[in-house]
Amino acid sequence: MLGVTSVDLADRRELLDQLEQYYDAVPRSGARVEGFGPLTLFIREGQGWPLYARPALGWSGAVSAADVNRVRARQRELGIPESFEWVAETAPALRAAVEQAGLTVHEHPLMVLGPGVPTPAVPEVADGVLVRTVEPGDSVLPSALAVPHLAFAEPGTGVGAAGLAELGEAVRGCVDDGSVERAAARILAGLTCVAAAVEDSTALCAGQHQPVGAVTEIVGVGTLPTARRRGLAHAVTAVLVADARSRGAKIIFLSAGDDDVARIYARLGFRSVATALIAEPVE
Repeated sequence: MLGVTSVDLADRRELLDQLEQYYDAVPRSGARVEGFGPLTLFIREGQGWPLYARPALGWSGAVSAADVNRVRARQRELGIPESFEWVAETAPALRAAVEQAGLTVHEHPLMVLGPGVPTPAVPEVADGVLVRTVEPGDSVLPSALAVPHLAFAEPGTGVGAAGLAELGEAVRGCVDDGSVERAAARILAGLTCVAAAVEDSTALCAGQHQPVGAVTEIVGVGTLPTARRRGLAHAVTAVLVADARSRGAKIIFLSAGDDDVARIYARLGFRSVATALIAEPVE
C-alpha cells in the first residue's frame, strides 16, 4: 500500500469526520436503512449497484463478530452481497470483528484532493476522443454506465480482453434493467454527474461523482479493457474534478483500486489520507 500522507492529526480527524457524514448521507437517496447497533445496513431500492453495511454514524462503542453476523444473516435473507465498507482509521475495531466472522478484508488507498490543490488540466487524448460530461438523454449515457462493469470485471491497469462486442452486450443490459432511466433522473436531480471519454459515439471510459453539500466522491471510473493505456481514466477524472469544483465542492475524494491506480490519481493532485476497507466472504 502507498503510505498515508503526513497531515496534522486534528485536521485529519476533522476531514475523516466529514467523510463519515458523507458516507452515511449519500446512499440514503436510493436506499432504505436498517440499524444493527454499531452497524448500519443500506439496502438498495430498485435495481442498481448493490450497497453494503458500514459503521453507524457517531458510534464509538465496541463491535463484535456477533454484530457482523447479524448483519450478514439479514443480507443473506435479502439476497444481497455480504459486504461491509469502512475507513480503517475511523473504526479500527471493526476489522477484527469482520475477520472473526470469517470475512476477507481488502485495503484501498483513500485519497483526497484538497481545496488548495489547483483543478487539474484535462490532458490531451487521442484524436477522435472527446472527454466530456454526459447529460440525461445523451446517446452516450448507456455505454457510460455499462463500461465500468466490464472494467471492474477485469481489474488492473493492463490491456484486457473485453472490447466493443462485450460493451454492446452490457449496454443492452443497462437499458433493459432501467439503469439508464435511473441515472438520468439522478443527473437531473443533481445527485450524480457522469463523465466519459467518447469515441465514435461510444464511451470507452467513464466515471461519476456524487455531491452532497461541499463533499463529493469520484466513483466507478473504469476503462474498457481493450482501450486501456491511453490516458482515458486520467482525463475522465480531471473532467469530474472540474465539474465538482464548478458545483462548489471543497472536498473531493475517492478510493483507488490498488497502488498502481493510486499513482494515476496522485498525478492529478490526490493524496492518500487513510485506508478504505471492504470486507466480503472468502470466494
